[in-house]
Amino acid sequence: MKKILLTSFLLTTVLSGIAQDKKKEDIKAIKSMCGCYEVEFNFAETFNYSKDTLHYKPSKNKIDYGLEWVELVEDEPNKIVMQHLLIVGKTDDAIVKHWRQDWLYENTDLYQFDKDQTWKYKKISINDAKGQWTQKVYQVDDSPRYEGTATWVHVDGRHFWENTTDAPLPRREHTIRNDYNVLNRTNFHEITKYGWIHDQDNKKIIRSEKDVLLAQEKGHDVYTKVPDSRCVLAQNYWKKNAGLWKNVRNKWAVIFNRKKDLSLNKTVDKQPLFMKLFNLKPEATKEEINNIIDSYVVQ
Repeated sequence: MKKILLTSFLLTTVLSGIAQDKKKEDIKAIKSMCGCYEVEFNFAETFNYSKDTLHYKPSKNKIDYGLEWVELVEDEPNKIVMQHLLIVGKTDDAIVKHWRQDWLYENTDLYQFDKDQTWKYKKISINDAKGQWTQKVYQVDDSPRYEGTATWVHVDGRHFWENTTDAPLPRREHTIRNDYNVLNRTNFHEITKYGWIHDQDNKKIIRSEKDVLLAQEKGHDVYTKVPDSRCVLAQNYWKKNAGLWKNVRNKWAVIFNRKKDLSLNKTVDKQPLFMKLFNLKPEATKEEINNIIDSYVVQ
């Protein structure tokens, strides 16, 4: 009996060590996405399934370029927060607070996009989350966008993560398309020698009583590492505004911790949320921030 217990203890110890080594490799891959990057954005609608073949207008191919700083905002054993800042000029005000991605280890709480500014709260089991990382992606105003959980894979010198989840319309289309209301996204992140890539295989869905596939789309975003000195403007912006956006994140955390379905108003006083938050000064009070965000949450 003692021999069996000892063997079981040794096996558990070995497996625990392997899991910790794997987690360290995961963290290294995730954090390697931080820094200064030249980014190439490529999107093409590949197939359409519309029954209205006469009037259906597919989106044009989109190819765009940018310079982006990815700031490491939080670095904890089970949580990594990275803020993307887009540099659109050569002056201090030429910074656009872009999307944010949080990575949570063995997370069991998910907000899954449904449709029409609504996210459904979902609890998954600890067993289902074992060894996985949840990527939570947020809008420019730190409201939810999409999230999914999967395992980082390290094999044959490659390091990648892949997940499929529902999301709102992408920013490049939400002002020009109203013929679908859900983007089912397969997101693929792979670390490369020159930086990283974000590939997408997306389905444009009409969601009402049932889902109808309208079209498919391919995305290929390439992040090429460049010297951090090229992103000094973004680094300076974040030093000045980090406190403001921390208070915004903290307010959203209170809302998410309710662990209930969430619906948001698209506009208040004819303005989207990001416009009101972007107009705030760095010294804006927590009360001012909280009141603005609360006004967009459907009670």
